[in-house]
Amino acid sequence: MKAVQHIAYKEISESIKFSDIEKPSINKNEVLIEAYAASVNPLDIKVLTGKLKMRKNYTLPAKMGYDVSGKIIEKGENVTNFNIGDEVYAYVDKQGAFAEYVSVKQNIVSLKPKNTTFEEAASLPLVSLTATQALRRGKLKAGDKILIHAGSGGVGSVAIQMAKTTGAYVYTTTSTDNVQWVKALGADRVIDYKTEDYKTIVKDADMVLDTLGNKYTEDAFKVIKKGGKVITLVGPVDKETANRMKLNFFARTYLAWKRRKVTKRISEKAAYYSLVLLRPNSRQLNEITKQVESEKIKTNIEKEYPLKDAINAVLHVANGRTKGKVVIKIK
Repeated sequence: MKAVQHIAYKEISESIKFSDIEKPSINKNEVLIEAYAASVNPLDIKVLTGKLKMRKNYTLPAKMGYDVSGKIIEKGENVTNFNIGDEVYAYVDKQGAFAEYVSVKQNIVSLKPKNTTFEEAASLPLVSLTATQALRRGKLKAGDKILIHAGSGGVGSVAIQMAKTTGAYVYTTTSTDNVQWVKALGADRVIDYKTEDYKTIVKDADMVLDTLGNKYTEDAFKVIKKGGKVITLVGPVDKETANRMKLNFFARTYLAWKRRKVTKRISEKAAYYSLVLLRPNSRQLNEITKQVESEKIKTNIEKEYPLKDAINAVLHVANGRTKGKVVIKIK
């Protein structure tokens, strides 16, 4: 089958290869999906640039891609939730979505929303699950004020819609070119970071969803109220998460040193701080399907590329400033 592989840690254009590889087999708890579409995420760029190279069992060459949509063409003997021919989508935690066929555990697959194309469905799993898990970690509720950074990005654009459905007041940051588009998503106050300083506008927020990291993680504590929450996707690993990861003493000590500035900010604001590490969750994806079908969440695809041109799709995302999602059309 045709697939995109990660072959080296070099410049991105030299790290990816369009290959013919063996079609995956399935075990008794998996389904085989004939892929119709996949989408590119910043996480794919992190993989290519070596930021996740220490992950267990990750060796090159490796298949790429986390988001897939398509039709089930085979199922294992223990699969009872799906039938051959079902149209599905999934966040593929073991990667492999940039290919003609993808094997996936049945417990992380969901039926795709009936009112979406395969391309639209493929744009959803990673970003919508990330937004869901982040907002739930922060226990966002009606009446809360939340700042969501990078409102035109994949996670940000979905998180805005979810937060508004919850009944929260939403601040978000974006560039001048995207202000009107982000307003249309429902954000209450769109901050043009090229002309405005969000730190002078956002005051006493209940929660910040930090999608940018670095100085933005530390500065998040300047805009939350006493006892507020900072939920990060890219900031330092918090103590609770480090313990859940079952790291050894030396690793936990190093991470404690890395987050020392954040630890000081937590203490000053009596704040709650947490790093969200995305986990596949078909129950949550089923809920997202309902939200999409009821039009509480709408997708936005900036550009589509054919599978043979997947390298340019990845480079598009690597260049940053993507408005919504970039999708690879496979079939």
